[in-house]
Amino acid sequence: MTPQDLVRDHTIYSCVMGSRAFGLATDGSDTDLRGVFLAPTALYWRFDKPPTHVDGPAEEQFSWELERFCELALRANPNILECLHSPLVERVDDTGRELLALRDAFLSRRVHETFVRYAVGQRRKLDADVRQYGAPRWKHAMHLLRLLATCRDLLRTGRLVTDVGDGRERLLAVRRGEVPWPEVESWTARLAAEADAAVTGSPLPAEPDRARVEDFLVRVRRASALREAQPGPYGEVVQVVAGGGLVGQ
Repeated sequence: MTPQDLVRDHTIYSCVMGSRAFGLATDGSDTDLRGVFLAPTALYWRFDKPPTHVDGPAEEQFSWELERFCELALRANPNILECLHSPLVERVDDTGRELLALRDAFLSRRVHETFVRYAVGQRRKLDADVRQYGAPRWKHAMHLLRLLATCRDLLRTGRLVTDVGDGRERLLAVRRGEVPWPEVESWTARLAAEADAAVTGSPLPAEPDRARVEDFLVRVRRASALREAQPGPYGEVVQVVAGGGLVGQ
């Protein structure tokens, strides 16, 4: 079973991300596909474990194995959390619906640290571009502003909304380079300060619900193992593993 087979045959959830999910798509925007696959439990009994992530098989497609995806979401990784809240769901099965029902379990005030830390890294890159080229990469500046606004609103409301809504036109003006860089700098600083202020009194819990997520992961791993089990010729349980091998129990 190849990594691409895992994505093709075992995806539980996939969605469109990037500008299309954020409401910022233009005629030339790519369609970025992101997904989660559930590797069959029996594959973990081998020395060579399944991959934690897979590129492809389609262009602009990237997928995570469920356990890795949950680990990153519990750490409040911005890309992972936004993937869980994409309005553009491409594919979902019953296990994927269970994962989506857990979205609130991953959210916590940790988002302040991770979103802002990511934004600070992006800001440093923009400042370097300005020093070297006299102007930032405007698309990256637009997404920095979007990320900070998302973080602020998430901390204020407890809800993660990826679509920028009414902010679309102003953000696209930044992307086109129509907003002077000093104004973008001021806007960035204001959003960061508002995110800082929103931490106190945020409806989000201090920590994610790790136990709830772990219970889900154990259940789906167990269910996968049971689905793969078949009775042997003498009534014993035989586990079917990828590649046609059998393990007697």
